[in-house]
Amino acid sequence: MAVMTLFAAAQAFAAPVIQDPHYGDTLFHFFQDRYFASITSLMVSQHFERVRQHADEAEVLRGGMLLSYGLHGEAGRIFAQLLSDRPEASKGKGAAPPVRDRAWFYLAKIRYQRGYLAEAEEAVARIEKNLPPELEEERGLLQANLLMARGDHAGAAELLGGMAASKNASRYARFNLGVALVRSGDTARGSALLDELGRAPAENEELRSLRDKANVALGFAALKDNRAEAARGYLERVRLESLHANKALLGFGWAAAAMKEPRLALVPWTELAQRDVSDSAVLEARIAVPYAYAELGAFGQSLARYTEAITAFERESRSLDESIAAIRSGKLVDGLLQHNPGDEMGWFWSIRDLPEMPHASHLSQVLAQHEFQEAFKNFRDLRFLARNLQQWQDNLGVFGDMLENRRRAYAERLPQVRERASAIGIEAMQKRRDVLAAQLAAAEQSADGLAFADERQRELLARLARVRAALEHAGNDPELAQARERARLAAGATTWQLAHDHTERAWQSKKALAFTDAQLAEARRRDAAVARAQHDEPARHERFAQRIAALDPRIKALIPQVAALGAEQQQAVQDIAVAELTRQKERLQQYTVQARFALAQLYDRASVAEGGEHAAKP
Repeated sequence: MAVMTLFAAAQAFAAPVIQDPHYGDTLFHFFQDRYFASITSLMVSQHFERVRQHADEAEVLRGGMLLSYGLHGEAGRIFAQLLSDRPEASKGKGAAPPVRDRAWFYLAKIRYQRGYLAEAEEAVARIEKNLPPELEEERGLLQANLLMARGDHAGAAELLGGMAASKNASRYARFNLGVALVRSGDTARGSALLDELGRAPAENEELRSLRDKANVALGFAALKDNRAEAARGYLERVRLESLHANKALLGFGWAAAAMKEPRLALVPWTELAQRDVSDSAVLEARIAVPYAYAELGAFGQSLARYTEAITAFERESRSLDESIAAIRSGKLVDGLLQHNPGDEMGWFWSIRDLPEMPHASHLSQVLAQHEFQEAFKNFRDLRFLARNLQQWQDNLGVFGDMLENRRRAYAERLPQVRERASAIGIEAMQKRRDVLAAQLAAAEQSADGLAFADERQRELLARLARVRAALEHAGNDPELAQARERARLAAGATTWQLAHDHTERAWQSKKALAFTDAQLAEARRRDAAVARAQHDEPARHERFAQRIAALDPRIKALIPQVAALGAEQQQAVQDIAVAELTRQKERLQQYTVQARFALAQLYDRASVAEGGEHAAKP
C-alpha cells in the first residue's frame, strides 16, 4: 500500500525548539522508529501535564501515530477537536493553517487506503489552501480517486482537467484524467491523452511502467469499441518485461483474432502460455492457443493443447489445494512471522522474506492484496501487544518485590534516622545561637574590640595583665620602671590592634551568624521532611501496592482477550489468503470447463467429419 509519510508529517508538526524535555524524549523514540514506546511515553507525559509547552504539536503527533496503527476514528476525533472549530484558532492560539491542512490530508489518505471512502471525502473537504505544492497535486489525485470510486467519472475528469492544464502537472494527473474521460464516455479525448502518454519518453522505471499502463488501457478500450487494429498498435508498445506485459500479450492476441489472423495471435499467446499460471491472463492463454490452432484448422494440435491445458489446470488445482491446506494449518502466518521479525508495531513494517510453502508462487497473488497486508499487520500488532502484556505481568512481580524491599529498608532505617535527629539537638543549638547573637549585638553597640579578640590575643592580654600586676607589687626599683613601661606599651598596642580589627571582625561574626542561621533552617527543613516522611511514606507505599494490585487483574484479563483476538485475526488472515487461492481455483475450474467444452466440440466436429466421409462412400 502507499505509505503515509508519517516521518514528514512529524517534521511538519514538530516544534523548532523543544521546550519540554519529555516531548523531546517522545520525539527521540519516534525518530528511532520506536512508535509504541513513543506514543506510550507521550500519553503518560500528557496525563501528568509534562508537555504543556507543546500541547498542540503533541496531540497532532499522537493523532499521526494512532493513524499508523489504523485507529483512524480516534485520530479523526483528535484532529477535529484540536484543529477544526476551537475558539482559540480564530485568536491565533490554535494550530497554524498549514498544520491543519496537513493533518486533514494525511487523515483523508489513510481513510482512503483503508476503504473508508465517505470518511475520506469528509476529511478532504476540510482541507483549505495551505498545503505545500508537493502535496497539493497529491490531494487533487486523492480527491479524483474518491470521485471515481463512487462512479462520478465526469466530476473526476473536471477536477483533473484543471490540474492537468498546469505546465507542472505530473503524468499521473494526466493518466488519471485520461482514464476518467474514457470512463465518463468521452473516449476520443481520453484516448488522445492516453496515447500521448503512451508515446512519451520515460527516463526511469516508474514512468516506463506508467507508460505501459496507459498503452494497456488504450488497447483494451479499443478492443471494447471493436477497433482491433488500433488496439494491436497500442498493445505492441508495451515492454515484454513490464508488469503489464501479460495483459498486453493477451489483448494483442485477441486483437489479432478479431482481425481474423489466428496465426498472428499464436505468437503472443504462446509466449504468454509459458508464464506462471497464477496470473489469470496466463490461464486464458492456455486455452486461447488451442483455440487459435482450431481456427487455423490444425485440429490435432488444438486437441493436444486443450488436453495439455486441462492436465495443467488439474495439476494446478491440486497444488492450490496443498497451498490452502498449508495456509489453514498456520504455516503461512507462522512462517511470515518467523522470517520477518520486528520489535515494533505499526505501518512501516513490511514483509521482506517469504516462508517455505508447498508452492511459493501462489503467495504472489496473496501478498499483493492490500487487504491481506493490513490484516497481517493487525495480527502482528496483536502478537506484539500479547508479548508486551506478558512482559508487564512479569514486571508487576518485580515491582512487588521492589516495594517489599523498600518497605523493609524504611522500617530498618527509620529508628536510626530518629536517633540521629534527636542527637543533633536543634533547639539547644538555636538557644546557643541566640546567646551568641545577643553578645554580638552588645559588642557591636559598645564598640568593644575585646569581644572580637581571638584566642591568641586573649591569652596575650591575660599574660600582660599578670605581668603588670606582678610589676606593681615588686617595689620601686628603677629597673622595674622600664619593665612596667614596656608592659604598658605592649598592652596599649594590643588594645589598639583590637580596636583596629573591630569592624572587620564584627562583619565576619555577622557572616558566620548568617551561615549558622541557614544551617539551622536547613536542619529544621530536613527534620520536618523526616517527620513528614514518617507520615507520608507508608501511605505512598500503600498507594503503590494498591496500583500493583489493581493492574494485576487488568493485565490478567487482557492477556486472554488479546490472545483470543489474535487467534481470530490469524483466522481472518488465513481466510483472506484462502479466499484468494479459492478464487484462483474457481478461475481454473471455469477455464477447465471451457477447455473441456472446446474439446468436446472438436470431438463432435471430428465425428461429423468422419460420418460424412462414410456417407460419401458407395
